[in-house]
This record gives sequence, structure tokens and C-alpha cells, in this order.
Amino acid sequence: MTTADLATLAVADGIATITLTNPPANGYSYDMMRQLDACVLEARMREDVHALVLTGAGEKFFCAGADIGALREMTPTFKYGFCLHANETLQRLEQTPKLVIAALNGHTVGGGLEVALACDLRWGRRGPAQVGLPEVKLGVLPGTGGTQRLVRLVGRAKAMDLMITGRLLKMDEAVAAGLVHEVLEGDTSAAFLAQVHARARQLACPPHAAARAVGLIKRAVQTGPEVGLAEGLALERELQQQLFLSRDAQEGMAANRERREPRFEGR
Repeated sequence: MTTADLATLAVADGIATITLTNPPANGYSYDMMRQLDACVLEARMREDVHALVLTGAGEKFFCAGADIGALREMTPTFKYGFCLHANETLQRLEQTPKLVIAALNGHTVGGGLEVALACDLRWGRRGPAQVGLPEVKLGVLPGTGGTQRLVRLVGRAKAMDLMITGRLLKMDEAVAAGLVHEVLEGDTSAAFLAQVHARARQLACPPHAAARAVGLIKRAVQTGPEVGLAEGLALERELQQQLFLSRDAQEGMAANRERREPRFEGR
């Protein structure tokens, strides 16, 4: 396998699908993160992309986190740079003003869950896959945003319990814990991914959805809680003004007045 195969981008019907490929567990390396970074930036800039779907190759794993073999060969200085770049990549994913869905087609553990936590929605495939942050069993902590994003997602007490025990959850348990939004059916990864794509188009792609509004809702939700209320409200007003000037807002309001379904353009 060449490094060009580690993270690939495919665009169809308004959705950019990014696939992590590193058998057997789709563990990530510096090379994979560099390519994931490039895929995120390309999808962000493409006007024909309204949503991103991130998934893993194969039937068993979304991603099992950092490639332990690769980590063993890194110097401490390289490891620090590797973690820094991984954080920057996931922040770019998080800040991209388009809906990002993690399609958890298999086991999602360690750094794999940390990647998924940077996505807006996490949909899991029903089956034997497990979800969790077991880094403590390696004598380390979740170092790609896990300690920060998990506590913001589920609260301090539950985050502490999951990280200090390192326990793994089934998909249904992960929904109950607040880690995964929903479990979808799918005898194969392809069948599961087809459902994810269909639902993503309804949520974020024209003509069904106002893609710009979805993207700016994301920007407000991502940034607002990290600043004071007054600053968050100011951001909300500025984003709303952008939408008031959009063609989609004009179409949405006209459709409401005319009692018909809107047909959005993403503009």
C-alpha cells in the first residue's frame, strides 16, 4: 500500500465520502493524518460538497486509533509533532462549515473514537462493534482530543468513568451513554453506508435542505459555547444576517408563504 491509499475522497450527489484504509484495523499514522487533512480541506473548498461522511474501509473497523507499531518507531519529538498535527486536522474537520457525519461501520476505539468525536453526528452500524477510549490500559491518555471533547459531550463524571476504566461499549450502549447518536441497520458496510448517504442528503443537501443554514448553525454551535454569551449572541446575529441575504432564505420564506415544499440551492 502506498501512502496515497490511506485516506481517500470520493464525491457524489453533494456528499464527500472520506475513507480511512489501513488494514487490519484502519489505524492512523502521520501519513494517514496528512491525507485526511488534505481531504478535509478539499471537501471544505468544493462548492459541490454540502456534507462530509467519514468512514473506515472493510467490515470490522471504523478506526482503532493510532498505529501502535508506527508509534513505537517515533522519537518523543516526532510523537509530539504527530499529536499536534492530528489535533490541527481534527479542528479543521470540526470547524468546516458543512455537516460532518462519522459513519461507524465497525469498532471505533481509542484515537478512532477521538476522530469521530470531532464530527457533528455519529451513526453506528448495528452489530458486534465496540466503542470507547481504552488508552489507560496502555499507560497513556486519549491524546487526540479525547479528554477535552468527551467531557464536553457527556459531562465530567461520565467522561472520567469511561476513560479511567477504559471500558468498551456496544453500539446501543454508546447511544445510551451519549457517544453515538443513532444505530442503523446494515448487513454489510456498503449497505450501512448507503443508508448514511441517503439520510445525509435529506439533512444537508439541496434541494431537500438549506445547506448554508446547516453549515452556519454548525459554526454558531461550535464557537458559541467557547466564548461569552454576549460574544456568542453577536456571532449568531452576524451569521443570521448572512443567511437573510441568501437565496435559500428567500426560497424558504416564499415556500412557507405559498404553502409548498421549498427547493433549496445551497446559495
